[in-house]
Amino acid sequence: MRWPRANAKWALGSFALALTLPVVAQQAPESLLPPGFGDAPEAPAPQPGRPTSPTAQPTPASPATPAPVPMVQPLDPALTAALGQEADNAAEDELTPEEIAAQKAKYDLPDTARRSLDRIGPLTPRTRGFEPDAFGNESGRYLATLMQQTHAPIVSRWASILLRRALLTATDTPRDIDGADWAAERAWLLLRMGEADSARLMVQSVDPDRYTPRLYAIAMQTYLATADPAGLCPLSAGALRTSKEPGWDMTRAICPALSGDQGSASGALNQAQRKGVVRGIDYRLAEKVVGTGFNARRSVNIEWDGVDRLTAWRFGLATALNVEIPDDLYKTVGSHVRAWEARAPALSPLRRRPGAEIAARLGVFSSAALVGFYSQLDNEADTPNEIADKADALRTAYAGATVGDRIGAMHSWWQDNASPDYVGLIATARAAAALPVAKADAQDAANLVASMLTAGYDRNAARWARAFGQLSGDGASQFWALLAVGAPSPVVDINSSRVSGYVGEAGADKGRMLIAALAGLSRLSPQDATALAQDNGVSLAADSRWARAIGGAAQRGEKATVALLAAVGMQGSDWSRMPPAHLYHVVAALHRVGLDPEARMIAAEALSRV
Repeated sequence: MRWPRANAKWALGSFALALTLPVVAQQAPESLLPPGFGDAPEAPAPQPGRPTSPTAQPTPASPATPAPVPMVQPLDPALTAALGQEADNAAEDELTPEEIAAQKAKYDLPDTARRSLDRIGPLTPRTRGFEPDAFGNESGRYLATLMQQTHAPIVSRWASILLRRALLTATDTPRDIDGADWAAERAWLLLRMGEADSARLMVQSVDPDRYTPRLYAIAMQTYLATADPAGLCPLSAGALRTSKEPGWDMTRAICPALSGDQGSASGALNQAQRKGVVRGIDYRLAEKVVGTGFNARRSVNIEWDGVDRLTAWRFGLATALNVEIPDDLYKTVGSHVRAWEARAPALSPLRRRPGAEIAARLGVFSSAALVGFYSQLDNEADTPNEIADKADALRTAYAGATVGDRIGAMHSWWQDNASPDYVGLIATARAAAALPVAKADAQDAANLVASMLTAGYDRNAARWARAFGQLSGDGASQFWALLAVGAPSPVVDINSSRVSGYVGEAGADKGRMLIAALAGLSRLSPQDATALAQDNGVSLAADSRWARAIGGAAQRGEKATVALLAAVGMQGSDWSRMPPAHLYHVVAALHRVGLDPEARMIAAEALSRV
């Protein structure tokens, strides 16, 4: 059965309208967590003692100069300065007192309506954020250095989801850092995680007259990542006084064009061309944006011949203009740029499809968002048969006549039943959670549980524990291991012999991850945890600066610091290169500060992806 298709292609308005209408600002980001996730289990089982957490205090990193912010790669390396030090002191020094007063008069909000820099962010405890003191008394420079030096995206989807919550929380601004710079560092890390919309929320949390050079730099990256060049216009005047970034200079032409002042736009564009502010494809894209403005008479054809890399400038303007970017150029940047593409409002669903699955894998898209995206794809008139067949299979997975039909449809998304594709598990999560506990093949049962845990349906997964006695053969040990780490409370027997059996069946890599996870969750006695770790080459000692830092933050109850340090310890793109010791310290720290649900989901993810 095919889903109904629309009679016509999804259409866009004029380029000018699309560029000049601001994107509607979110009040809060989409929650990627299902209802009830993280609530206390109805009947928690007594927990055995856990290994002692590291208690050493973290050694703050020495203050570092803010890292440069390239446009994925800079427009022109010769023109891109170290943006954190770029304040060119010409801001108010060159203005007379009368000019300063006139500038301030333009800001028409009363003092009582201005937002404080002491606490910045859209999330609160009522909207799944953390408490305001979630970073404790940590140095702002220390935290900023951690954020700057974290290579994103993060290998763990669940660690990324948790870090996103921490970065968006309205936390108290740490000492020794300006509030606007604090917002900038959080937004910059969100961008590198693929979270363009979340970064936008962060930069919009600061009043424009309080921007610093650093926040101006990050704001440009953010509005380009969200394909919204019009969003730069309210910031243009202030940015031009503090930044020599060529992109801001080009707003002298772009912003008048979008407001209908083609004379000023053309003059500024011609002047930029004479000065050589930007050249080649960068100039032509800006010229095309000017040509989409009201009363414009420019027609510009974009050719990508000779362009050897993608930058944020090129991505942002081309995507806003609905100019197709060659696939080869996406290979010159990280996967986070594809996640930006997945949320681009000017692109059709078919154009956004490559980014959508990457966004789901990174944690930018929830399971529900991915399913909704494929529903939208199937309503397109020109959807290729291969994609339409995937959409049909997803429909059957959710609404098939029998349990067998639904699981059979899920197989086409899992691809390899013995080693299922992780995006396939994400897509079928809610369908798996909706199934009644039934007699099933052991491998199917393991994949159903893994699928549920990708989206946080831990209680639904725990119900399947009563089917464990009926399972045997391939998949039974994986089914047991996933429930052992993923259920809200112990629902299967957990002991040394079962763990050793899993190591023998699943292999040393998965076995070490299971030992690390169970030890971190305190689901093994200290004696069993120590013995199994020693026998299988897993170190539970806090023998690195990072391990001592995350242990110390956990001891002090700093949830947001723990979330940030967890991401620091899970940098990379390959789960097979993740040390089991890192998983242990991450899970143990999260467990200790009360983030047990996230700890369990990261543990289950490790078993599913190694």
